[in-house]
Amino acid sequence: MFRPLHLTPYIKFNRPFLTSNYSPSPRLFTLSALSLANKALPPRLKIQDADVTISYLKGTGPGGQKINKTNSAVQLIHKPTGVVVKSQATRSRSQNEKIARQLLADKVEQLLHGDQSRAAIRVDRARKKKASKTKKSRRKYRDLEDGKESLEAEGDDAHEQSPRQLPDRQSLQQEQK
Repeated sequence: MFRPLHLTPYIKFNRPFLTSNYSPSPRLFTLSALSLANKALPPRLKIQDADVTISYLKGTGPGGQKINKTNSAVQLIHKPTGVVVKSQATRSRSQNEKIARQLLADKVEQLLHGDQSRAAIRVDRARKKKASKTKKSRRKYRDLEDGKESLEAEGDDAHEQSPRQLPDRQSLQQEQK
């Protein structure tokens, strides 16, 4: 009886076409990029409610009359450090407060911990990832250029070694005289 593939249990098929005789380049790869991505960030700084002053303000900017009339923008002031954060990302006061608390925690942590803060670690990871990407791109195009040069060199050698060469213009003019 015929059963569709999606109803059959998983069967391991022999797939000889998946095997390859390709030998990888001698360049070794490191797993540092993978290990960086898997490392957990330090926990976000907990800010006590007693240390924060919350103000609800009228929004500004694009959004029309609704933004300008309602007090949906949130301003948080961290009393011990004096850091001020304002958020009006959404029309919801509670969502804006949540976003502002996250921004305040990041700013205070950056101020207190410097290079060991979550934001600094995230920026450092992005910088390393970009550097790795550009290095890989440079390597790729350098290898392509090396391949072209070797092909051109082989082509030049083939022209020099050919037994029958086409005569150039000067030799034709000398034969005609």
